[in-house]
Amino acid sequence: MTTTTSAIAAARPGGPLAPTTVERRDLRPDDVLIDIAYAGICHSDLHQVHQDWGTAIFPMVPGHEIAGVVAAVGSAVTKYQVGDRVGVGCMVDSCGECEYCQAGTEQFCRKGNVQTYNGVGYDGENTYGGYSQQIVVKDAFVCRIPEGIDLDVAAPLLCAGITTYSPLRRWGAGPGKKVAVVGLGGLGHMAVKLAVAMGAEVTVLSQSLKKQEDGLRLGAKDYYATSDESTFQTLAGRFDIILNTVSAKLPVDAYLSLLRVGGAMVNVGAPGEPLEYNVFSLLGGNRALAGSMIGGIAETQEMLDFCAEHGVGAEIETINADQVNDAYARVEGSDVRYRFVIDVSTIGA
Repeated sequence: MTTTTSAIAAARPGGPLAPTTVERRDLRPDDVLIDIAYAGICHSDLHQVHQDWGTAIFPMVPGHEIAGVVAAVGSAVTKYQVGDRVGVGCMVDSCGECEYCQAGTEQFCRKGNVQTYNGVGYDGENTYGGYSQQIVVKDAFVCRIPEGIDLDVAAPLLCAGITTYSPLRRWGAGPGKKVAVVGLGGLGHMAVKLAVAMGAEVTVLSQSLKKQEDGLRLGAKDYYATSDESTFQTLAGRFDIILNTVSAKLPVDAYLSLLRVGGAMVNVGAPGEPLEYNVFSLLGGNRALAGSMIGGIAETQEMLDFCAEHGVGAEIETINADQVNDAYARVEGSDVRYRFVIDVSTIGA
């Protein structure tokens, strides 16, 4: 048996999103049925709809920043009950047996984790994401949203939040550390908030100063324009961590020169062309150039608990379902501060 739910889907690559319905599976013993309240619009949703990252599955229901309330649970589920506030991020299953799943880093599952949308489950069925009124997810891939975070500002934490939290934690952001955040967008604004909450001194590096007021309001101590060549002289050797959140080709050597000895530049943005650098930019300062991709389920829960404790949520603009295509155009034009969130109650209304 299946359940039909209202959704928004792209019928073809690059096509507009339009109302539709999708089928959700009947509850298995370890499943949770979620009434979705809010779904964030991640820039990767646009990439997937436009098939920028390879052949995709259509019709496509995007959305991997999902916040809602438990509507029903399978017979073997003990962790959640009806009425619980929960979230779902970028993946909905993994093998559970490989070394990475056993270590709580399901995103690196050797069998391949099952993506929340534009994926194929181990049962051979296509996955459909959060731009829909309901979703059925294996209980091990559901996170609890603590009281103290509203569901609308919590939704983007399930991707933008964990994508920035994980590398900040791994590379030691905290008191006494100086962190530079490259770009103040959907990822960058979360990086600033999280690094500040961790106790680090934060500087925003952006192409211009047009968002300077926002950056300082979010907690950054300094804000510099990278279009000003003097910025790289002024900040040489200053930072312990540089978190690069932009999906654009950057002069990597110039940014590496901003690191202290032993510092790390960590990339979470995904540019469409290769980055180039001179290895001596690393050797000369014992520096690291790294990448990071979301986090495991346990770390995602840790991030949500941290955000609740420190009052951290995304900066959002809530939209109705009929505004999604306009929102996509605005995301492409960098005209959002800083995350669109769909009020899912308006889907099918």
